Amino acid sequence: MAHPQEGRLLLLIPTSSYRVSDFMAAAERLGIDVVVGSNRRQALEHLSDGHTTTIDFSDLEKGIGQIQNYHRDHPLCGILSVDEVTGILAATASEKLGLPHNQPEAVARTGNKWLLRQCLNENGLPQPPFQLVPITASPEATARRLNYPCVLKPLNLSASRGVIRANSEAEFVEAFARNRQILKTPDIDGRTSKTESILVEDFWPGDEVALEGIMIAGKLQSLALFDKPDPLDGPYFEETIYVTPSRLSAETQTAIMEMTKAALRAIGLREGAVHAELRLGENGPWVVEAASRSIGGLCARTLEFGAGLRLEDIILQHAVGRQIQSTTREETAAGVMMIPVPNSGFLRRVSGIQDAIRIPGIIDVTITIPIGREVIPLPESTQYLGFIFAKADHPDGVEKILREAHKILEFDIDASA
Repeated sequence: MAHPQEGRLLLLIPTSSYRVSDFMAAAERLGIDVVVGSNRRQALEHLSDGHTTTIDFSDLEKGIGQIQNYHRDHPLCGILSVDEVTGILAATASEKLGLPHNQPEAVARTGNKWLLRQCLNENGLPQPPFQLVPITASPEATARRLNYPCVLKPLNLSASRGVIRANSEAEFVEAFARNRQILKTPDIDGRTSKTESILVEDFWPGDEVALEGIMIAGKLQSLALFDKPDPLDGPYFEETIYVTPSRLSAETQTAIMEMTKAALRAIGLREGAVHAELRLGENGPWVVEAASRSIGGLCARTLEFGAGLRLEDIILQHAVGRQIQSTTREETAAGVMMIPVPNSGFLRRVSGIQDAIRIPGIIDVTITIPIGREVIPLPESTQYLGFIFAKADHPDGVEKILREAHKILEFDIDASA
């Protein structure tokens, strides 16, 4: 049963998302009445008593109208966006219905790399030199006026899709052509990017970290700081291992937290989950990305908090206005490895899963790509083959265990259909 003063909470989740089951399990644990708003009609929607509904994520006005119609029959207490695709829709619909929300303009800054860079730069926060390049521009002429190395970034694609480092004019021309093609290619939900430009940044080296948090009335509550032990130097920026707690010094961790707070103030986010990516440069941390959502994929399964809470529990408690029971992460070190796609083709077989699970400290190995499905590596795709989860007494142990398990797994990917 829902809390007496609560209405129903609308979760906007694309059908391709990994996270539906985790959010639904959290809602069941907490007794929160939720409805899943998806971009594709569910076969049994008419039998769900209003607990599933179809929302057009590609047409903002149409989607808002559908949410308003639903609200008339089933009063909502909040609208929660699970990823960037639905962020502006959730914020705008919430604004129209008088529900708690972030300003749509703030959410837009997190979903567009050019808007984010402009915002942070205008607020005096450290940024690599950057510029916007139309996809219709001459790549050869553009290449002659750039600094190298540089990084090309599509404005609104996620999970490092299309992000490519170029070390020379020739590499830039090649990377630019690849991005042109990527921007024309639909993603897993059939969407293509509507942007007509690419962000180009100078490449600033340094280790990366990820900060998971939640904004409550404009204040950032840190939930976890992840180290990313694998170097992210390009040419592609495939994320693999996340480990928490961070092994960085207390001074560096404080600097990361302060920089994240400054960035979120500049952006204007005030409520809900946030996921920030920062790089540690010569002069301290700077923000690579800041998202008005929680960590992607199944990575949230790495996190457990006091009273047995999962990340989804904390997000849902805040979304319906309940007091969060605990934001203190468990003392045990934990981590996840997103299993990269080594080459294009069709996944025929996965072996070694049971041997990997038997490694002490491995919590689970989850393969998310069905056998027979075509797989494509970065930068053209955002796919991962699956996730490996581990816990240990120390972060070093977690990293070692994850790498050992990954070595045991074997993926048979056949180039022929």
